[in-house]
Amino acid sequence: MTEQHTITELDDENTALAYEAMRELRPHLTSEDDFVSAVRVQRKEGYRLIASLDSAGRVAAVAGFRHMTNLYAGSHLYIDDVSTLPSARKQGHAGALLRWVDEEARRLDCAGVHLDSGTHRHDAHRLYLSSGYVIPALHFSKTF
Repeated sequence: MTEQHTITELDDENTALAYEAMRELRPHLTSEDDFVSAVRVQRKEGYRLIASLDSAGRVAAVAGFRHMTNLYAGSHLYIDDVSTLPSARKQGHAGALLRWVDEEARRLDCAGVHLDSGTHRHDAHRLYLSSGYVIPALHFSKTF
C-alpha cells in the first residue's frame, strides 16, 4: 500500500486540531484549552507538533518532537509523542509522521532520532522496530 499522507506542522493558531489524537496517548489532558496551553509552554523549549491528515483534511495522527543536543547522542530530534485516532490506525499515518521526522532530522544535520515508549505499547513498538529504531537502553524515572 503506497497511500500518500499529508503531513503539516501545527502552530499556535491550529494546535487545537491535534487535541483529539493526542488525548489518545495523553488521557490526562482533559480539555482542549489545557492541551493548547501545555503545548504553548513546551514550544518555548523547542517543542514542535506535526499532524498527518486524512483524505478529508482532518487530523488523523500527531507527533510532537524537539531538537536536542546532549553528550550521549549529540544533536538529535527527540520524539515526545506519537498518537493516532483509533479510527485512523493501521492506515500508515504514524509511519508517515516518523518518516517526516527522519527527514527533518537529516535537514537539521542531526545524528539521529530518539524516543521513549511505554512498555505496554506493543503495536507502537512493532512500528518503531520496523521503521529502523533499535532498543539501545532502558529508561528509568523517579516521580515525586
